[in-house]
Amino acid sequence: MDAELTQRLTRLLDHVEHWLPPAPTPVDWETHTAALWQRHPLGGHLVPVPVRDTTTLDDLLGIERQKKALVDNTRAFLKGLPANHALLWGSRGSGKSSVVRALINTLGHEGLRLIQVDRHDLASLPRLVETLRHAPQRFVVYCDDLSFEGNDDAYKALKSVLDGTLTGPPENVLIYATSNRRHLLPESMADNEGSRLVGEELHHGDAVEEKISLSDRFGLWLGFHPFDQATYLEVCAHWVTSLGGEGAWEEAAREEAVRFATLRGGRSGRTAWQFAAQWVGRRGL
Repeated sequence: MDAELTQRLTRLLDHVEHWLPPAPTPVDWETHTAALWQRHPLGGHLVPVPVRDTTTLDDLLGIERQKKALVDNTRAFLKGLPANHALLWGSRGSGKSSVVRALINTLGHEGLRLIQVDRHDLASLPRLVETLRHAPQRFVVYCDDLSFEGNDDAYKALKSVLDGTLTGPPENVLIYATSNRRHLLPESMADNEGSRLVGEELHHGDAVEEKISLSDRFGLWLGFHPFDQATYLEVCAHWVTSLGGEGAWEEAAREEAVRFATLRGGRSGRTAWQFAAQWVGRRGL
C-alpha cells in the first residue's frame, strides 16, 4: 500500500511540477540594495536586481524642493524617527520616478533598501510587508505609476496596508508611490453631485470622500510640474555636458533643445534627457 501511494504521489508531482514557480534567488540585504516583488499563485518572492543606473539626486535639477522634502523624510525613517508614506504626483516625465530611484544611489550606504512592486502585484502587498516586519533593515516599498479604475483588489490592498489594519504597516517599511493623478483614482463631474454647501463649508459627497481617502493616507504629498524654459535649458545643459563633455553645450544645442521641446509638446526632465541623448549621439557620429 505504501509503495502504491508513493507511486501515485510521484505521478501527481510530475503533473504539477511545471506549474510551480522556480526556486527564488535569496536576497542578501547586506550586499543587495534593491529587489522586485513578484507575485505568484502560492504567494510571492523577492528577486534581487542591480541598481538601474548611477543617477544621483544631484543629477536631478529643477526639483530642489521636492528632493529635499523626500530626502529629509527618508533620512528620518532610516534613523528610526517618525516619517510619512509619500505620494509623488504630477505631470509625466517630471522626475517622480527618477527621484525615488536616485534615493538608492544616494542613501543606499546609509542603510536604505528599495523594493519595487508592480501595480498588478499590489494585491499581495500585505503579504510582502509581513515578510519584512521582523527584518533588521529599513525598506521603502516603491509603487510606480499608480492609477486605479475602481475598487479592485490592488486598490483595497494598498489602502489596507497604509492605514487600514489593526497592526498597521511595519515600523521598518514606508510606501512611496508615483502617479499622474493626485488622488490616484479617476474623478468625474458626477462625483460632485453629492457635494453640498453647509453654511460657508463645502461638504463632499460619498464618492469624492472615497476617492480622496486613499491619497489622504499618504502623509507627504509632493507635486511635480512642467518646467519653465529657463529650467528646461539648465537641465538640457547638464545632461549634454554630462554625456558629451565640456564644450558639447553650445548655442546650436540650445536652439535645437527649444525646437525639440516644442515638437514634443512640453518641457520636462525626461524631454531634456531625450534631447541630450539625441544631440550627443548625433554629434558623435
